[in-house]
Amino acid sequence: MDDDARLKLMQKRIIKSYAWQRDIIIPFSKDYDCTVDELEEVFFDLFDMSSLEALHATFESAQDICLYQKLNADLSLCWYIDTLEVISREDGKKLKMNIIDEIKNGKSYEEALKEGKLELFKLLKKEAEFKSSL
Repeated sequence: MDDDARLKLMQKRIIKSYAWQRDIIIPFSKDYDCTVDELEEVFFDLFDMSSLEALHATFESAQDICLYQKLNADLSLCWYIDTLEVISREDGKKLKMNIIDEIKNGKSYEEALKEGKLELFKLLKKEAEFKSSL
């Protein structure tokens, strides 16, 4: 077996692992409307061995970041925090982290988002009461 064939075999062992298939290859091949084999070949060409070995952990941490950003948009927190300045960054972060924890514990995104919107409204009411008392 030559070096290229050995490298390809080692890459396949990584990408064919259960976690890779479950979390990355199968879902993305459906998203991209391609076969599993096609996506695997693209990944073989894009990434070297060390990148492939580290990529799954990177994918998991990126999911949290993407979820955090999605909540920022879905709750309109950029508007409330940065533009209107009626919600503090700390309160916004705490709200998003609570929602992320709920999702990680099995709650659907839609349900957690709905509850998050209710919590956001409570924060807005609390801020309104504080400003009216001044």
